[in-house]
Amino acid sequence: MRDPKRVAILISGRGSNMRALVEHAKIYEVALVASNKPSAAGLEWARAQGLPTWSLDSKAEGKEAFDRKMSQALDDHQVGTVALAGFMRILSPWFVDEWRGRILNIHPSLLPLYRGLDTHARALEAGDSISGCSVHIVTEELDAGEVLGRAEVPIEAGDTPASLEQRVLAAEHALYPQVLSEFVQR
Repeated sequence: MRDPKRVAILISGRGSNMRALVEHAKIYEVALVASNKPSAAGLEWARAQGLPTWSLDSKAEGKEAFDRKMSQALDDHQVGTVALAGFMRILSPWFVDEWRGRILNIHPSLLPLYRGLDTHARALEAGDSISGCSVHIVTEELDAGEVLGRAEVPIEAGDTPASLEQRVLAAEHALYPQVLSEFVQR
């Protein structure tokens, strides 16, 4: 039986959402930080915090082969919940099935709006007055799982994709730890 309060955070880059999840970990324990990029800056920060890390270059592996190795690392650390935090890789159907209902993701839009990439530019191009972020359950369909929480961020006159991204990221850092804490207690 996997303990839902033992969380693995999956990253591909600097790990700003990972940091927020680590810094607000009270209900859950960060059991592992994993990455598909061994040089991801967030891994260095995680190691400096004394957190266990795992990484493997996903480009050197087939999608499912990589995911099976990553899943084994999660099991080795007795992980029960997976939190994607800037993990810029689509998971294989095998992995999603193996961890069904236990994978969360933070997405920089108010889902179901703007699934995928370039969310801030798309919101600005559409003339939206509000943007934000969503935490959702990961399914085989990109950014389509059940939404567990949202935070709205007003779009201001003169916003650029970069300025909007910074304000949405601040909202992500507040929303994700809260939703993850609620999720592991279900």
